[in-house]
This record gives sequence, structure tokens and C-alpha cells, in this order.
Amino acid sequence: MEPSKVYFTNLRTNASCNLLDKMERVVKRAGIAGIDFEKQFVAIKIHFGEPGNLAYIRPNYAARMANLLRSFGARPFLTDCNTLYSGRRANAVDHLRSAMENGYNPISAQCDVIIGDGLKGTDYREIEVNGAYCKAPKIGSAIADADIIVSMTHFKGHEQAGFGGVLKNLGMGCASRGGKMELHAASQPQIDTEQCTGCNICVKNCAHDAIHLNSTRKAEIDYAKCVGCGQCVALCQYDGAVMGAGDTSENMNCKIAEYTQAVLKDKPHFHVSFIMNVSPECDCWHTNDAAVIPDLGIAASFDPVALDKACVDMVTNAPILPNNRLADKHPHEHLEGEDKFHHMHPDTNWRAGLEHAEKLGIGTMQYELITV
Repeated sequence: MEPSKVYFTNLRTNASCNLLDKMERVVKRAGIAGIDFEKQFVAIKIHFGEPGNLAYIRPNYAARMANLLRSFGARPFLTDCNTLYSGRRANAVDHLRSAMENGYNPISAQCDVIIGDGLKGTDYREIEVNGAYCKAPKIGSAIADADIIVSMTHFKGHEQAGFGGVLKNLGMGCASRGGKMELHAASQPQIDTEQCTGCNICVKNCAHDAIHLNSTRKAEIDYAKCVGCGQCVALCQYDGAVMGAGDTSENMNCKIAEYTQAVLKDKPHFHVSFIMNVSPECDCWHTNDAAVIPDLGIAASFDPVALDKACVDMVTNAPILPNNRLADKHPHEHLEGEDKFHHMHPDTNWRAGLEHAEKLGIGTMQYELITV
């Protein structure tokens, strides 16, 4: 397979070109106008951010994208699917209010929001892919019914996948609540009793009542109830909740690749990633820790695999900032050329997902980076 083209622009601006202009310019240079958008329903897949988390993509970028797509004759809408864990995006009513609170409304984002899998996460289509891990992924109906997919991804770390990029945005993000349960199956966390302080935060925040404190005031998981969503791992500040041993991260990333295959099946698609506010964990939590590297820029491609790999490489080659999770663990080190996602989440295997996606024909990890 020939290397895919990934287009990149940094964040430097001047009086005649702001960041919205630069995003539009890079997606145009990447060839988005080559898609026939006339009268087509376009799902702009984006994460609206859990209220309290401020690392998500600003709605201004979504507005510029929506207006650009309309100029091509498209009928765009912003979309995401409901979540498994406790929070304010587990059903469409709360999800829509959260999106509006974060600026994703017809005024700021200049586009309508549709929750992809309906009121309670039960509105989905099964799309057959006959994968090694998933036979018929459960994809939110609004996304499955769309004619074209355009993803806008905040590139950052992820406590179970290693990093959150295009594949994570599409594969996990477009899955219905039932689909997310399939993706998380066999990735259940464990409690490190030596590290657990009995602070009770995991108990209070488990959406499935799967955790309690035992007689020694240590957290204990009821695996009959646990769905493996990983909220306890993300919330624990003491490394008391950790992902289970074995190849669970590898399996989950391979499942995400197969779900991405289902999302993109028989549809034109295009992808934009924002390497900004690169926080250690995903935007699903109600807080975001300090960014680990400087903001780098915006990248775009038709190939989601190449785009993810290019973003990983740029983060790998970047120096770390002070006063964040990586700097706390590696004082006086810059970590250029080192896998920062592995440093933050050593039990994850992000490479397995990209390799599986490449085998599935979704894209290639070989790319040519073109600076705009």
C-alpha cells in the first residue's frame, strides 16, 4: 500500500489568517472538496466534552467545518453516542444539555446536534463486518444512516486505549451503549489493595454499582456487574484501580478498529485531528489534567490510520511541558523521541489497534507528512 498523505498546519497566525482559517485551509489542501457532498447527510463525529472538562475541541471549529460543508451542498449535523459510565452524557436529554453547555448549540456551533444512538442508547444498526473480534458492530442509527462521515478528533491520551485518536473517536464513539459494552468486555479493572486508600471515589462514581468498600476499607469489584468502562481507573489518584492483566488493551483496540471499519463501510469519509491540549486521559471525565506537550497544530487526511500514526509520531518527537503527569514522573527529562502514551499508560497497547486497522484495509501506518 502506498503511503497516505497527511496534511499539517501549525498554530502560528497573523492578522490575515486566524486558526479557523488555518483549519479550513488545511482540510481544503487535503482534498475534502473531492467528495461529492451535494444534498448528502454528513455526520460530523465530534466529542462534545463532559461538563467540567475543558480540553475538548472548541465549537468554533465545528461551526467553520459545518459552514464549509454547506458551501459544498451538504446537510451536516454534529453527533456523538451515549456513554456507559456515570456522568451527563449517558442519555440523549442530558447529553444534549451537556453539549449546549459546552457551546455545541445552533448559535456557537452553527449546526444541529443529533445524539447518534437515541434517547437511551438503544437506537442502533448492526453492520456486518465478520471481524475476528466483532461480527456485527452496533453503530448509532444516525451515524449508520448518514451518507458521509467527517470526524473531528481531539488527540490526547487514553487510560485504556493508550491514546484517543480518530479510530477511538469513530470506533468507540459511534458505538451504541450496547456496542460499548461489547468493546469493553474482557477489559475489566482490578484493585491494587496496597495502593487503595479507601477514599470511596470509585464507589460513588460507578454507574453500575459494581464497587464497594470491604471490611478492611479497600475497594472491591463485583465482576458480575462490572462492564469494564474504566471510570474507576481514570478517577483513582492513587493507582489503586488499574486495568486487568493480560492482553485486554490489545483486544479492545482491535475491537475499536473493527467498529471503525463498520462506521466507514461503503461511505466516503474525511478526518481532522487537533493536536492541542494533549491531556493524559480522554474528554469523557469531568476534569482534564494539564497538557503534557505544547500545542502542535491541526492535521487532516482521508486515511484515519495514517492520521493517527502521524499524530503519535508528532507527540513522540515533542518535548514535555513542566507541571504535568509526565513531568512529575520524569523530572529534568524532555522525553523527545519516547512513547509518551506508554509512559502515561504502560499497560496499554495502542500499536495493536493501528496494525489491526491496517490489516482490515482501513488505512496504512505509512504516510507522507505535508506541511501547509
